[in-house]
Amino acid sequence: MFFVDTLEFEGLGNRSYLVGGARAAVAVDPPRDVDQVIAAAAKRGVRIAYVAETHVHNDYITGGLELARITGASYLVPAAAHVSFARTPVADGDTVTVDEGLVLRALATPGHTPHHTSYVLEEDGRGAAAFTGGSLLIGTVGRPDLVEPRLTEELARAQHASAHRLADELDDEVPVLPTHGFGSFCSSSQAEGDATTIGRERTANDALTLDVDTFVAEMLAGLDDVPAYYAHMGPANAAGPAPVDLTPPGRADAGEIAARLAAGEWVVDLRSRTAFAEGHVAGSFNFEGDGKLATYLAWLIPWGKPVTLLADTPERIADAQRELVRVGIDRPAAAATGDPAAWIREGERLASFPRARFADLAEVRGRGEEVVVLDVRRDSERAAGHVEGAVHVPVHELYGRLDEVPSGTVWVHCAGGMRAAIAASLLDAAGRAVVAVDDGFDAAHEAGLTVTRP
Repeated sequence: MFFVDTLEFEGLGNRSYLVGGARAAVAVDPPRDVDQVIAAAAKRGVRIAYVAETHVHNDYITGGLELARITGASYLVPAAAHVSFARTPVADGDTVTVDEGLVLRALATPGHTPHHTSYVLEEDGRGAAAFTGGSLLIGTVGRPDLVEPRLTEELARAQHASAHRLADELDDEVPVLPTHGFGSFCSSSQAEGDATTIGRERTANDALTLDVDTFVAEMLAGLDDVPAYYAHMGPANAAGPAPVDLTPPGRADAGEIAARLAAGEWVVDLRSRTAFAEGHVAGSFNFEGDGKLATYLAWLIPWGKPVTLLADTPERIADAQRELVRVGIDRPAAAATGDPAAWIREGERLASFPRARFADLAEVRGRGEEVVVLDVRRDSERAAGHVEGAVHVPVHELYGRLDEVPSGTVWVHCAGGMRAAIAASLLDAAGRAVVAVDDGFDAAHEAGLTVTRP
């Protein structure tokens, strides 16, 4: 018998796996904060004998090298991957014995990257689970455009072939256990559901139901924006990431917070968008700790810029630290917790701005008031429908394009409220009058606003 423990990383939209038998296990695509993988193995009472990477990751920094160092495990990395550290290179067809009756077989599945490798767990010689990384996902595949633009079509065709290879070699009942596809921008489209098998993918995945030319054309037409921080992940993983330091950062008082803002550093408030709008340090930015903190903060912040974190509790700071090290933001410059009134100097006041619904925007427009409506969704979202007359600047571009937002009070919206809150904080810090629309986009039409659709 074997087990598979799934480690969820909702902030990045990824999963890692610990799989093994009675005595030993292999960790597949581990996160940079490896303590939880070690804890999962300890709970099972198994030794981590192998650490396996499906590819050099573009969306997060791996903990594979550090996990192998700590545990003494063999570090399995695709042989064709260009890396600067010692590892056990694996090529198509290579096998390792994980535990009695359990063998892990490497299966070359290029497409997400040229060297991408899936791993098939075989129990007593029969395929029992497929760890597909960024190859075959749930209802989709990993995107092929993260390595080199000139290779994108070639890799898209390779994705199609790799999906067919997995389907040809494995039985219908074999579970498909991907790393990407749960909100990660490494997925070529949103995954459908939470679990799948080879048999289900045969009938539901475009890579297995469409001919290669149609599949490639549709995939390339649907590719979305790539987070800017992805450019730093591959090189960091290829070089060999350093161990992480999750000890608490130094405490910042009101004077230090003001000094860091004056120096042009980022001060990030992790509280809810509701709390932030009601009162915050002027000049600070709002990235909710419960949202996709790592993705959006890493996407927007100038790379290497020092960041100070503000939150209700030390636990929230600790959670944010863990999220951020996964994308290479290693140490906060400082942190502060508690009552936001303590984050400002004597004689200063907390800043604030109003929140609203689309119905409020419709009412204001109905009175003939001139306001700026700013849509900060991605291009693909706006293409499906937008509020008539809205200015469009995606949130990940807004920091560098603030001067393009027309003068006047800015009513900013996204699809649900989180990105609008980020955008509102950027505008507020720049001295603009802003209203954060905290509402689902479907409510725009219901409120009587004209929504232009293709």
